[in-house]
Amino acid sequence: MAGLIAQFILIALVVVVAGTLLARFADQVGLITGMGRSMAGVVLLALATSLPELLVGCKAAMIPAVDLTLGDLLGSSLFNLLILAVLDLCTKTHGAALSKAASAHALSAVSGILLTAVVLFFLLVKFPGTFLRLGPGSWFLLITYLFCLRLIFFDQQYALSQAPQAAETSTMSRAKSLTGYLLSAAVIFVAAPKLASVASELADISGLGRTIVGTLFVAFITSLPEAVTTLTALRMGATDLAIGNIFGSNAFNMLIFVGVDFFYDGSVFAAAAPTHAVTAAMVIFVTAVAIQGMLYRAEKRLWIVEPDAALLVVLVVAALSVVFWMSH
Repeated sequence: MAGLIAQFILIALVVVVAGTLLARFADQVGLITGMGRSMAGVVLLALATSLPELLVGCKAAMIPAVDLTLGDLLGSSLFNLLILAVLDLCTKTHGAALSKAASAHALSAVSGILLTAVVLFFLLVKFPGTFLRLGPGSWFLLITYLFCLRLIFFDQQYALSQAPQAAETSTMSRAKSLTGYLLSAAVIFVAAPKLASVASELADISGLGRTIVGTLFVAFITSLPEAVTTLTALRMGATDLAIGNIFGSNAFNMLIFVGVDFFYDGSVFAAAAPTHAVTAAMVIFVTAVAIQGMLYRAEKRLWIVEPDAALLVVLVVAALSVVFWMSH
């Protein structure tokens, strides 16, 4: 047990270092390519920081440990929202620190709700059978994700054309920023696969079960890249990059169901435990509350506490507690 825990800590440390560097390089790539910080967060940073969920999910599907990987994906989305709320609480500025910037990301957040709703539907309504190794739910998810990504891209292009911002220049060369981004992502890519095996062993030894271990412990570890990169982006003053990373990662987490389904022998939705539907419903609920807080423009901070952010923290903790209770 002690050896397994030590492996968890070691992987976490590697992910923290790689995630810190990844945010800086992704920001520079966004500036160099003209993609901008919003799309860099939604695409580049979200893709790279979701690599642990992708690799853990695909490896767990081959073990097979379906409940471990589904708990990881949905639990990670809850932890990502918790990260956003905690960072808002910790931002020492007058008024809602993230609300003005985050309101521009409402479309990304709604896309995450839409994709999670698709997952919830196919968790509740079991459709056996696959086509090209993918079940009906995975095909629907893939099409929905591509549609949402297209909407986000054109919406942000339109916003930039209507209110052009001051041009920002990169402080790195193209070669250095791209190389740094790829190397940082590669470190996360290499560090993540071992996590599925370690978590599966911990679940068996501890007796907690794969659903709760996936939703709590694995989701926490695989959300470390989002936590580190989001904090780093905020310290750099790249709020768009930070918030785009959170909502982009949540949307990409749902897309990972497609990869898991491909590596699983059968329909992953049909094999899932009922508890995952509760987690998916809580992700939708908490994200909807986050969107309300972002779009509400009145000053809300009481003393040093942002009520909406505090409510998000309470909701996420309550959701994880419900999942823990249902798994026993």
